[in-house]
Amino acid sequence: MKYLTRTVWLLSLLSLFTDISSEMLYPVMPLFLQSIGFTALMIGLLEGLAEATAGISKGYFGAMSDAKGSRLPFVQLGYMLSALAKPMMAVWSLPAWIFLARTSDRLGKGLRTAARDALLSDECTTENKGKVFGFHRGMDTLGAAIGPLLALVLLYYFPARYSMLFLIAFIPAIVGLSLTFLMKEKPVVAQPGRSYNFLSMVTYFRDASPAYRRLAVGILLFALFNSSDLFLLMKIKSTVHNDTYVIGAYVFYNLVFALASFPLGVLGDKLGLKQTYIAGLVLFAIVYFIMAVASRIEMFVLAFLLYGVYAAATDGISKALITTIVPKGETASAIGSLAGMSSLLALLSSALTGLIWSYVSSEAALIVSAAGTIISAIYLLFIRTKDTSIKTVV
Repeated sequence: MKYLTRTVWLLSLLSLFTDISSEMLYPVMPLFLQSIGFTALMIGLLEGLAEATAGISKGYFGAMSDAKGSRLPFVQLGYMLSALAKPMMAVWSLPAWIFLARTSDRLGKGLRTAARDALLSDECTTENKGKVFGFHRGMDTLGAAIGPLLALVLLYYFPARYSMLFLIAFIPAIVGLSLTFLMKEKPVVAQPGRSYNFLSMVTYFRDASPAYRRLAVGILLFALFNSSDLFLLMKIKSTVHNDTYVIGAYVFYNLVFALASFPLGVLGDKLGLKQTYIAGLVLFAIVYFIMAVASRIEMFVLAFLLYGVYAAATDGISKALITTIVPKGETASAIGSLAGMSSLLALLSSALTGLIWSYVSSEAALIVSAAGTIISAIYLLFIRTKDTSIKTVV
């Protein structure tokens, strides 16, 4: 498989180790936050603010990467900041400090994401974008399955020792960071005339091609209803009252996500990236309807099985699709702009979900997300955007 180049492998292994680190913490995050007094609304605001920080920085640093014609320094600095943020959570449980630590981690993600995906895109041809992004996503998500398993073992022997997990998670983060110093990036033509600021994501959207804007509207509409996964974990916790089931469900979801990412990338290259993405949104809506009414463990298993397939059909696929409709020199800006605006909408989505969850019901919050996603899928089904992966206008 010649398309799995040295750079693709190193970036994939980097994501594997980083996600082992991050995902050791993610499924226990609501448990940790609730143990120090955070309410559902506070958790929604924390996750929304964290994703908004990532979002604004994705647009800014994506445009900067294109302007300077450089990718690797952004990748290195971004992963370094996220690694350093891990042990911060163990130092102090003051809410302001927790907000600072979580947003620092997401700032690191904003620094690296667009540049990393541009590095991946530079290794692709049009015909294998789905495969390359799917392989990377699969490796990334394999780490997201290994991480919670490690957390599960550690919590079995050291119950409720959440702070300890934040310190241990620092180790794989540093291993991943070290891999960035083995990478070499292909030359990219700098665009010194391209401006970049914290409104770069908006200005790029304004100036981009009509095909990009039409696609972006559909993806952003979905982002408006796609709140933090922490709410799904909270739903399981409130129903089965068992930390092991919460972490186990997240491990299962990530295993499905990892195993399905590459096959769905291959399918996306063959059948069309946009069609694959829309199918993923339909699965998302089904999952949220199931979660709204779930009362038995079997229903949660089905929901998280479908949720893993949804993620594999949308995450890497959406990035691959974006890179087929923008010039090579704008890849980081295009990905960063859309990721940035999506993250800002995550602030609103998570906050609204937290409000509905707290003041109406968890069922209502989940059903609203499902209904909004169906609207997004219908919109995307009927828009015209050039999908070069299938050489047609769809």
